[in-house]
Amino acid sequence: YQGIRMCSCMRRRLVEAGMESSGLGGLLKRQSFENFSLDYYRSNPEEYRRMEQNLRAVRDYAQTFATDGEHPPESLLFLGGTGLGKTHLSTAVARVVIERGYDVFYSSAVGMVSDFECRRFGNGMAPGDADNTERYISCDLLILDDLGTEVVNQFTQSCLYYVLNCRLNMGRPPIVSTNLGAAELRRTYSDRITSRLLGEFRLIPFYGVDVRKQKLR
Repeated sequence: YQGIRMCSCMRRRLVEAGMESSGLGGLLKRQSFENFSLDYYRSNPEEYRRMEQNLRAVRDYAQTFATDGEHPPESLLFLGGTGLGKTHLSTAVARVVIERGYDVFYSSAVGMVSDFECRRFGNGMAPGDADNTERYISCDLLILDDLGTEVVNQFTQSCLYYVLNCRLNMGRPPIVSTNLGAAELRRTYSDRITSRLLGEFRLIPFYGVDVRKQKLR
């Protein structure tokens, strides 16, 4: 609904519908740029500085996201250990981009593989069930979380390559997050996948100590 003049009530309903269909559920209510706290990174001044830069860069990305410009938005690769804020910032981007009128779809890597398995093998699908895999290609912004947690084999790698390659060729960016480092990605995935992830994505490394453990303490 980009470029359409509408009343505030209709726009609010469309935003709410976009949030409901995004796959992010309650995360959109709990995670935003406003409540992403840099306090958890203050123990190391250099890590704090880099995470501050990440926050600024990702917020700017969300606020300027547009699919109708001369150049498509960048694809982003969030790298870093567990609990460093990758999902939080992915959700924050999704919220802003949905509010700006774009279609966002979120899935874990495990969920994506499951959807493609259902399409290929028909596991648990009754006649008439919707094929969810088209959304991975057609949405304006795909957020693929926890890459590396799925079982990696020839089939799952072909699914991942298909999604990444189609979106990059069509100028529709994904945001991919992973706990794996660059070297681990190269060991885990085929060259044609890692060449896209490490060569055509903007790398956003996350730093610090697991925020969840800090909250528990």
